[in-house]
Amino acid sequence: MQTPNKITFKSSRKDFTITLNKRVNEYFKVNKISRHANGEMIIKSIVMMTLYFGPYLMIVSGLVSGILLTVAMTMLMGLGLAGIGLSIMHDGNHGAYASRNWINTTIGYSLNLIGANSFNWKIQHNILHHSYTNIYHADEDISAQKVLRLAPSAKWRWFHRYQAIYAWFLYGLMTLFWMFYKDFEQLSRYQKNGLLGRQKSNPTKEWTILLVTKIIYVSYIFVIPLLLTPWSWWQILIGIVIMHFITGFLLAIVFQPAHVIVGSEYPLPDKNRTMEDNWAIHQLRTTTNFANKSRWFSWFIGGLNFQIEHHLFPGICHVHYRKVAGIVKSTALEFGLPYKNVSTFGKALQGHLQLLRQLGMKSYQI
Repeated sequence: MQTPNKITFKSSRKDFTITLNKRVNEYFKVNKISRHANGEMIIKSIVMMTLYFGPYLMIVSGLVSGILLTVAMTMLMGLGLAGIGLSIMHDGNHGAYASRNWINTTIGYSLNLIGANSFNWKIQHNILHHSYTNIYHADEDISAQKVLRLAPSAKWRWFHRYQAIYAWFLYGLMTLFWMFYKDFEQLSRYQKNGLLGRQKSNPTKEWTILLVTKIIYVSYIFVIPLLLTPWSWWQILIGIVIMHFITGFLLAIVFQPAHVIVGSEYPLPDKNRTMEDNWAIHQLRTTTNFANKSRWFSWFIGGLNFQIEHHLFPGICHVHYRKVAGIVKSTALEFGLPYKNVSTFGKALQGHLQLLRQLGMKSYQI
């Protein structure tokens, strides 16, 4: 990974950025509403936490028994786990859930509660992905992969020709890999390359938090069921894999079409490590919305089908994206800038599949 802080964006087209920010600010001011969570968001948080911990308590308390009911509860936990990741922890770790930092930090730690690490996530997602979207060697979402080729600049390997087939299976393994390997590898790497220090933290604190929360997670997801339920260790492991496969698959198919889709751009810096556009316009070129008319879908995935709005205004709670989207779209078109949108989730997945096939060809390079 190249040092991302050496990449700069041009300061041109400030008129677009100033106008857009002014209009969005006016929307909240005129309507006298907060940019942060509202009643809808609080209710959603309760629902998602209940969807995850409710079935868990039913399993460990013995209220459900038998393979079919237990598997059904495990699958519900997978949905709840995805919901917590897509909605609750996501807004918390972006500082969008509340105006008070301690509330956002607490909400953000819900990621640790479900097995991952919020500190690593904020570096990879908030800093590397949001700042340098689709810039190869800077955005880890497209650069850290080896088994998948997610950018034209990535090295082609012979097995990539089959990635449009096997990628979907790997997506299901994403959170298992993340929680039991990637968190440890990332924190070690961030410590070595100085990213940990730049966040004004220290290795002892972050390693302690990581290890303690991993132990807590393994204790309640594996040890307690082993002690309180009739299921054997290998049956519990199968249940954990089922739960995580559902979660990983859902997370991947929501996040991937937003940037790895036909029509998405992969700009590279010039010889002076400067990007062609300013940061806001760069986000418009590298990000795609999808299924914006589906309210239930948007509700479940934390408004991340409004990915353009999320990237331009990550500090705004996702419950406001639908209203903000009209402002962003009209302003972008007014300034002759792209506003990429796919009408349905199915078409977004088709566009992602098509790009996976293209990137799987050795000849597809820039």
